[in-house]
Amino acid sequence: MSTVERYLTVWVVLCIVAGIALGHFLPGVFHVIGAAEIAQVNLPVAVLIWLMIVPMLIRIDFTALGQVAKHWRGIGVTLLINWAIKPFSMALLAWIFIGWLFRPFLPPDQIPGYIAGLILLAAAPCTAMVFVWSHLSNGEPHFTLSQVALNDTIMVFAFAPIVGVLLGLSAITVPWETLLLSVGLYIVVPVILAQVIRRRVLARGGADALGSLLGWLQPVSLGALLTTLVMLFGFQGERIIAQPLIIALLAVPILIQVYFNAGLAYGLNRIAGEAHCVAAPSALIGASNFFELAVATAISLFGFQSGAALATVVGVLIEVPVMLSVVKIVNASKPWYERGAAVRRNGLTLNHPGA
Repeated sequence: MSTVERYLTVWVVLCIVAGIALGHFLPGVFHVIGAAEIAQVNLPVAVLIWLMIVPMLIRIDFTALGQVAKHWRGIGVTLLINWAIKPFSMALLAWIFIGWLFRPFLPPDQIPGYIAGLILLAAAPCTAMVFVWSHLSNGEPHFTLSQVALNDTIMVFAFAPIVGVLLGLSAITVPWETLLLSVGLYIVVPVILAQVIRRRVLARGGADALGSLLGWLQPVSLGALLTTLVMLFGFQGERIIAQPLIIALLAVPILIQVYFNAGLAYGLNRIAGEAHCVAAPSALIGASNFFELAVATAISLFGFQSGAALATVVGVLIEVPVMLSVVKIVNASKPWYERGAAVRRNGLTLNHPGA
């Protein structure tokens, strides 16, 4: 894990401070940026999002889909968590905490936006950072790769319907044209472009050339993410200064859903008899979110100054420390996990050399 990735939360905090300061002293610049739109797509943000997402997708080898059957228990558990539980549990937590318990402490006109942002955050599983979490937990790399490839394939078709249904249930108007355009711009096109780049680089220079390219693109991707955050907080600064408690309140349902989904995935894998080297990345994939996509979609659907955009950014703020804590939990609990009757019976603790 690089120094920049390890201290992502620190950089995000610095971006919050920088964005708020720039938004206060240079409001005209941010108004120009916000107005640079075509068909409800902000062009500067679209460029930044592509710089974030495409390098992540280049890592994905979709031929790994052929390995899905090797770890069918872990794959099944993770799919259940990612697509049947996590988006809906987050919506429920958002309704309980943001729509009810915390309502007196939040701006009334922004509450639907906050709920929408939390839904967007949970509607797509993590694509890139999960490889880091898997490595830190000594996860089975082929399982992680095949699971991410499968999730990305499902995301192309399932993201818009799930978001649309949950926003509709939250009484939030769904601009379907903009939502579908966002899916096309930030999922479909980047996936195709990334795979074209991946195949050409591998054909010309092999794995070494691909590794070199990814090493060069990683800081570009993180730089684009941090630049986007500066822009977001340039628009959100006045609201945050007026009510700094908002960020802490939005973090509550995110924290609960991370630990709930990670624990559920971990426990179900133990019951199913999967090896710890599969259960650990399964729990981490089940808990983490594709926050870059959430930020991009929130801006497209609701705008820079929306509560939805702010809610998705809170997910970025707490991603690294929270996921590192989940890594620590699954690593520390490995002896307990491997005492499970189903795991011992299936002999799956021997399937991975690091187990």
